Amino acid sequence: MKPEFQEYKGMGECCRNLAEFIVKYARTTVLERDLFSFVLTGGKTVRPLYESLAGPPFADDLPWQQTHFFWGDERYLPTDHPDSNKGMARKLMLDKVKVPASNIHPIPTDPPSPKAEAQAYDKKLHGLFSPHGVFAASSPDCIKNGPCFDLVLLGMGTDGHIASLFPGTATLEEKKQWVTSVSYPYASPPVDRITLTLPIINRARTILFLISGAEKLAIVRTISADPVNAVRNFPAARISPLGRLIWFMSKT
Repeated sequence: MKPEFQEYKGMGECCRNLAEFIVKYARTTVLERDLFSFVLTGGKTVRPLYESLAGPPFADDLPWQQTHFFWGDERYLPTDHPDSNKGMARKLMLDKVKVPASNIHPIPTDPPSPKAEAQAYDKKLHGLFSPHGVFAASSPDCIKNGPCFDLVLLGMGTDGHIASLFPGTATLEEKKQWVTSVSYPYASPPVDRITLTLPIINRARTILFLISGAEKLAIVRTISADPVNAVRNFPAARISPLGRLIWFMSKT
């Protein structure tokens, strides 16, 4: 399935259209399979989207009770740290809506180490998507080979990285683990990370990118024009989900 591109003049319009897509997709998925699995992203770009989803009219329409939230990656920081992905999502969205606490599955960032917490999240995902897990009845086709998240939301760095999968790193080639720890000296902020691996991200039924600014839009156009060569330089070019891939892009 070919990638789809939607370009907007500003973030307000872009996020409204993206929020509308997410709500419609979530409602359709719940009607078909009872549950909706949604993988969140971090970074500054996504903040207005979370605020939109937590406010009218979207907050009244998204099926929060049937939606399970996951994270694509996390910084190894306390939840109350301003750079915490889960902390931001809770503050701007999840703490403002009626979503059951049992539906929220953040990546742990407690001692003793990022590696240990990556293993803990990997184990949790294996349990949720096992034959006896929460998603066994709604997603039986996904149990054998790993989770098929209904929706994965991604941002992209100015180097083309997605989640915490950075250019030129061995993590991009990880095939066995669902979740892994990452230490990358050029990350911003420069802290260790925990991330879903590329094969698990690509098993999603739908992946949505949220991109803003001329520098990132130039990368998107490079990926679109020459995807084969772009794979060598930009991790974002490696995204190829089971279903739809849609780029929501704002010029500013």
